[in-house]
Amino acid sequence: MENRTYGDVIGNASAPYETALARQCGTDRAYRQVGSPSLPNYLGATSGQTYGIADDAGPTTHRITADNLFRQVRTAGGTERSYVENMPTNCAGAAQGTYAVKHNPAAYYVGPGDRAACLADDVSLSTSASEPFLSDLDADRLPTFAFVVPNICDDGHDCPAASGDRWLAHWLPHILESPGYRSGNTAVFVVWDESTPMPNIVISPTTPPGLVSSLAVDHYALLRTTEELLGLPLLAAAQTSPTLRSAFRL
Repeated sequence: MENRTYGDVIGNASAPYETALARQCGTDRAYRQVGSPSLPNYLGATSGQTYGIADDAGPTTHRITADNLFRQVRTAGGTERSYVENMPTNCAGAAQGTYAVKHNPAAYYVGPGDRAACLADDVSLSTSASEPFLSDLDADRLPTFAFVVPNICDDGHDCPAASGDRWLAHWLPHILESPGYRSGNTAVFVVWDESTPMPNIVISPTTPPGLVSSLAVDHYALLRTTEELLGLPLLAAAQTSPTLRSAFRL
């Protein structure tokens, strides 16, 4: 999700679903961005570095060869997939319509195996009954790591907070009712890219309802938590960041 402070969402009458979900699940009141604008936050959350980037230029400008979460999952024998709303083609490298490549980190990684994997596993998300995300949820085919990206309106970037609330109210029930989540070994993190303090919701079968943390965390902490849950080595700034596991009983 995009460009909201904590109070813009949690407790906002325009975001009733997100507010209720945060109160039913877990949330942290001290979640911070790691850069600005959008792109460095997405790269930080998936590789532990921002590479000094302070713009939203496309993959032709920023070709990242460093190791990253997507590659880590594949190297460990797992599967990864990004589901990106309204992306015109797999791993599209330029913005088009409501698709923003700056919100699609897999498209920026060009190290060993990254580009081929992106072309295969960075796929479009739509409301079609046959679209990949819904199909994977219903058929219990979720990958080891899934990265779900709304379009530039549904993430709240270009549209009011209520638009993002409606989008999550549509998709999260599909996730939480899926065989993958109901099996008891899946965690869902709903995070915004900026601004500090950012809204966030942690959903898992073991997270106590209504848990509110004040631990100072950021996208590097999210990366560390994801890598720990998947049994992966810690990348870059994730090595020195706190984990969310103890706070949210993950």
